[in-house]
Amino acid sequence: MKIAIGADHAGFRYKEILRGALAERGHQVVDFGTNSPEATDYPPIMRAVAEAVARKECDRGIVLGGSGNGEAIVANRVRGIRATVAWSVDSARAGRGHNDSNVLALGERFVAEAELLSVLDTWLTTPFEGGRHKRRIDLIDV
Repeated sequence: MKIAIGADHAGFRYKEILRGALAERGHQVVDFGTNSPEATDYPPIMRAVAEAVARKECDRGIVLGGSGNGEAIVANRVRGIRATVAWSVDSARAGRGHNDSNVLALGERFVAEAELLSVLDTWLTTPFEGGRHKRRIDLIDV
């Protein structure tokens, strides 16, 4: 897959870990920044990731910050984006299986580093369940 990724300063360290992990797993990574742990405003970065996914330039996106909440809010302002905040393997599985999440929002302060790659792998490999969940997703953008 071609994966867009972006972080603010609070998610920079995890972004760098994920960039390497994604490349090792054979994915193409498009990095929208930030490129250092220096303080930065997150909305333009998260919007760029979400827009790349919405325009189908990237298959999925990952946005990172301190909590993942603000990052998900920005991404979800872009039509066609279904960003879900994940803090565990179970929440990542639900985000994909039930919500067909195309953007993963992660909070570096809330996801243990030891679980980070398991959360990533779960989100990447969990299929959308469809059925009643598809009907509900179709109601989002009416």
